[in-house]
Amino acid sequence: MMNERPPAVETKELTVKYRDVVACTDVSFTACQGEFLTIVGASGCGKTTILNAIAGFIKPANGMVLVDGVHVERPNARCTVVFQSYALFPWMTVEDNLYFGLRMKGLNRKNAEPHIERYLSIMGLQGTNRRYPHELSGGMQQRVALARALVIEPQTILMDEPFAAVDLQTRESLQNELGALRAATSQTIVLVTHSVDEAVYLSDRVIVMGGRPGRIIAVYDIALERPRHPEMRSSPDFLALRDTISLRLRTAHTE
Repeated sequence: MMNERPPAVETKELTVKYRDVVACTDVSFTACQGEFLTIVGASGCGKTTILNAIAGFIKPANGMVLVDGVHVERPNARCTVVFQSYALFPWMTVEDNLYFGLRMKGLNRKNAEPHIERYLSIMGLQGTNRRYPHELSGGMQQRVALARALVIEPQTILMDEPFAAVDLQTRESLQNELGALRAATSQTIVLVTHSVDEAVYLSDRVIVMGGRPGRIIAVYDIALERPRHPEMRSSPDFLALRDTISLRLRTAHTE
């Protein structure tokens, strides 16, 4: 069972403030190793703030974050982040974007090439090595961003609305690829999204945030069998979970 695995990410009574504004308060949860955990909630509930605290980009006003049992005080190699805005280096080719992280890990170009080719192939990006980000569609740019995050093989991947900028068809295709990739690598993933459908389709557990300041109001186990497939989106179990979580979100503002 998932909760029998060691913890990968832990937040303990996490509170984050921006000057006098409390973004989230008393947020405590654990993502176990190999778990796909998703945080959903309305805009302004602190979802991205929590992710930034896990990544070490911001410091809590209270509480703490642990990754693999180590107190997070600054960005570190245990986590990598995939952003909504792709965040590719526009002056670098696709290949060079992927090589950047591997170079930081000390790999020379020759030793890095098999890793680069593997993840380009996994993400369906064969033949794009010498192309620049502006020469690619939005969906392909996000595939490059995913490949760049995955090629360094981090223990934990943090994803902040990674598919929000692409069309629905591309979004669902990327969701399928991410699900298959996660099954193959068993990495821990913490995803932030406003899409309940996406959360149910990809996750082992879903955390629902509410309120301003943001706080956890519910946690749902997603006991749908894996591998997940597109037809599952119309199954009674999937629809029941999606509707239950959606209703919980709609009623959050009354609490």
